[in-house]
Amino acid sequence: MSELEKLQAGLEYDFSDPEVAARKARAAQLCQEFNAIPATDPTAQEKKIREILGSAGPNLSVQSRFNCDYGLNIHVGHDFLTNYNLTILDIAKVTIGDHVMIGPNVDIYTVNHLLDKEGRRHYHATALPVTIGNDVWIGGKATILPGVTIGDNVVVATGAVVTKDVPSNTIVAGVPARVIKELPE
Repeated sequence: MSELEKLQAGLEYDFSDPEVAARKARAAQLCQEFNAIPATDPTAQEKKIREILGSAGPNLSVQSRFNCDYGLNIHVGHDFLTNYNLTILDIAKVTIGDHVMIGPNVDIYTVNHLLDKEGRRHYHATALPVTIGNDVWIGGKATILPGVTIGDNVVVATGAVVTKDVPSNTIVAGVPARVIKELPE
């Protein structure tokens, strides 16, 4: 089984493998091109971000700087809005629903390095998908970790570190994030 096949199957893989590295290099190039487009040209920005993402619905607005590992694993619904400096490490699939707003300096990670030193020395990693529901607002400087599912109608407070699944109709805050308030449906 190739390293890329291992990655796609959700198994431990070697991220220094040439096929895996080529995917990342492609995304880095496209992100560099996107980030060079002036903010005064939203049409060109939208065209380029659609080239990067796996799929996106209508009414798409992504601000510069945007960085990702692969791009084609990111799928966003309609009415998707991000502020500045979004990083999505999409080695595994990232699914984002409709009517989602993401604040500045947010990080979404699907990849994780191994805890044992031998695995890290051999450039091995694992990846778990991230799913974000509909009508979600993620505040600035929040971090979403691998394998997390965020339900519908959720507010992730500024600076929160989301380490586990978040139920629908809640506000989460803190490090690690925990439910601090329930919201009406």
